[in-house]
Amino acid sequence: MVSDTEAKAALIALTDIRKQYGGKEGSPAVEVLHGISLTIQAGEFVAIVGASGSGKSTLMNILGCLDKPTSGSYRFMGRDVSQMSADELAGLRREAFGFVFQGYHLIPTLDVLHNVQMPAVYAGVPAQAREERATGLLTLLGLGDKTTYRPQQLSGGQQQRVSIARALMNGGQVILADEPTGALDSRSGAQVMVLLNELAAAGHTVILITHDDKVAAQAQRIVRISDGEIVEDAVQPTRQEQPSLAAAETAMPTTASAAAVGSLSCVPFGRIGTQALSASWLQDIGTTLSSAWSALWVSRFRTFLTLLSFIIGVASVIVLVAVGQGNNEKLLQQIALWGTHRMYVGPDVDATTGLRGEFYERDAKVLEQVANVRIAMPYLAESTLLRAGGETFATDVWSVTADAPVVLNWDVQYGVFFTPEDDEALAPVVVLGKVARERLFPDVLPQDVIGQYLLLNNTPLRVIGELAEKGLVSGSSHDDDLVLVPYSTASQRIFGKPQLSYVSVVVDDLDALDQTVKDIEHVMRQTRRADDFRVSNSAAVVQGKKEVMRQQTMLLALIAGISLVVGGLGVMNIMLMSVKERTREIGIRMATGGRQRDIRLQFLSEAVVVSCTGGVAGVVIGLAIGALLMLWSVPVIFSVRAMLVAFFCALGTGVIFGIMPARQAAKLDPVVALAGE
Repeated sequence: MVSDTEAKAALIALTDIRKQYGGKEGSPAVEVLHGISLTIQAGEFVAIVGASGSGKSTLMNILGCLDKPTSGSYRFMGRDVSQMSADELAGLRREAFGFVFQGYHLIPTLDVLHNVQMPAVYAGVPAQAREERATGLLTLLGLGDKTTYRPQQLSGGQQQRVSIARALMNGGQVILADEPTGALDSRSGAQVMVLLNELAAAGHTVILITHDDKVAAQAQRIVRISDGEIVEDAVQPTRQEQPSLAAAETAMPTTASAAAVGSLSCVPFGRIGTQALSASWLQDIGTTLSSAWSALWVSRFRTFLTLLSFIIGVASVIVLVAVGQGNNEKLLQQIALWGTHRMYVGPDVDATTGLRGEFYERDAKVLEQVANVRIAMPYLAESTLLRAGGETFATDVWSVTADAPVVLNWDVQYGVFFTPEDDEALAPVVVLGKVARERLFPDVLPQDVIGQYLLLNNTPLRVIGELAEKGLVSGSSHDDDLVLVPYSTASQRIFGKPQLSYVSVVVDDLDALDQTVKDIEHVMRQTRRADDFRVSNSAAVVQGKKEVMRQQTMLLALIAGISLVVGGLGVMNIMLMSVKERTREIGIRMATGGRQRDIRLQFLSEAVVVSCTGGVAGVVIGLAIGALLMLWSVPVIFSVRAMLVAFFCALGTGVIFGIMPARQAAKLDPVVALAGE
């Protein structure tokens, strides 16, 4: 039993440590360690020896804070380890311990330099400082020319030296070596033991876990364990002769002396992680994203398939919204040709009397007095023949007032429009549409048609203007077949017909449209004393069409957004598979000091990289598809808001669906993860 005084004075103090597995959900309880008590002083070289199944690896996991005892006390530098949180234990592994595993436990997706740097990354050391230290360590260990190699490109002895360099990265106050020579040939094994001896001589505390008595004989102290109990704890009066430096140097493919490793000072606990100089948040993000990309690149085909779902989703949103808005704008332009603030009041059959009403100019004057009505224009339409020279043309004649350019939203291209005075004087004048002018005066320039005469029902009319072409916007040349004459001239001199086709009403405020319709209906019932009229609310139709088109655009975006959810599910799938496939990597990161939040960030960053890359690619491809559609005369209006929404939805979807796998990875037990495949 270790006394309190001894526990506080020792670097490591174990008191009655027991470790039990099972005992849950009906499984039998198996106790692996049976009351281990042990103290290790700073600077000791201790070998823990035992056969397979003796509990030595379990003891090492507890010593390295990878596992927790079922009961008993573990103090490191006088501090009770059992009182530490998961992140504090990660900090202890990062600052105090360096692990050298039998299976090397190097991350295959990282090169040698970045494998060695990992503990310093989690300690927050700036990129330049950790790169310089990692390069120096690798150079001293004879691997200065292998920094860009991947682990699988190295021999077993070289990989073990990389793991030693990683163990020393943050100082390696305590080196925990678990069967460091077990997977090596005799030459490489001797080389590794020289390094461990040099480290012990330099002041590092070295704890060697082995089953080989010859390897253990090189330690200053041997602790023998059998069936979960310490059966021997002895300091060697004379240590076995170590391999000569000359032999080790011969084994080393470098000009550096193995003794140079001993010059690596043992950095005090906590120094690296708490030094004033620390990495900036930009460097941390850059390192994390770079590591994420390296991990994704290993499974690049699967990553590409996940990217594809984001690309399709984002591009679909951009293209469908752009086409939807383009069609909406085109339709609104066509509607706007005839004004968006218009409604029509015309005759209808009275449901009570069965008689059809008639409208006259006086009805237009009544409607002009209604609130919110700006213009009430009498309108009479007739189909007839027009003749000019030897040309004949059948078309519609619209009898309107001088307010027609405002009511019809139709300007004059050449000449002038008739005036109120022309209307009062029954002036024999006419304004032609473009198609009507081309049919009646095919060989005359537009500006030369002004002043020419034509016959309408044998009444000569002088051409005073030509209307601007509407067919270019509306897509129908029929809109330009018309001819317009003053209402009074048509009703009295040409057709002799005072009845109106309807009254065209222009309102000021669309928001008050419903009330205006009610006011019109009220006034018309009072003056006509019948319900022989109808109100065609085209302005409301315009508003309704706008709302329908807006909803259609949203529906298209929603349909396209479904693929973003599919992309998110893809991210979750790839991350869950990644957690399963990279369980050992997670354990390695935890053993080198990675906190739970570091592991979460690692996997979340991979989700961010996938969704971000897919989002950017989707925006680019969406713009390219939209550009091609524009070349094919498809109406397209790109929406910056749609692009931003699609991109950030992709990013948010990736992050949201990446949270669960990231949390699952962070909650893994370090020992279980290290044992995973």
